[in-house]
Amino acid sequence: MPRGGFSGSLRSPKIDVVIDMGNPFLNRTVDGFLKIGAVGACKVAAEETFECLHRGDVSKHRIEHALKKMCKEGAYWGTVAGVYVGMVYGVERVRGRSDWKNAMIGGALSGALISGASNNHRNKIIKDAITAGAAATAVEFINCLT
Repeated sequence: MPRGGFSGSLRSPKIDVVIDMGNPFLNRTVDGFLKIGAVGACKVAAEETFECLHRGDVSKHRIEHALKKMCKEGAYWGTVAGVYVGMVYGVERVRGRSDWKNAMIGGALSGALISGASNNHRNKIIKDAITAGAAATAVEFINCLT
């Protein structure tokens, strides 16, 4: 029977969060959603803070607007990351190998899926798939260099 759990630890300068949903696919997908979703929310928080300081306008309405925008962006970024991580894991399981090609295929599939869900035209979907596959492959190669 699946069980859920949450634990975390802080080691300088790295934050490590472990999610146990009882399934490796779900673990990785939820982990990607939470980590990148938090990045998206922090991005909006920084932008909205700058905007409030720049305008000199801090009101309850602005704070509510910022919180709603943080949740929306965090959920979007987290969903994209969760789809990508899930695709890479699925490709790895199907291929039986762990290499850069998983990132390329997973990125292309994720780009096409997310673009298709956004009701884009066929040419845009293909372009987004190629872009996402190339970006994922580049990140994988950069990770190998460091």
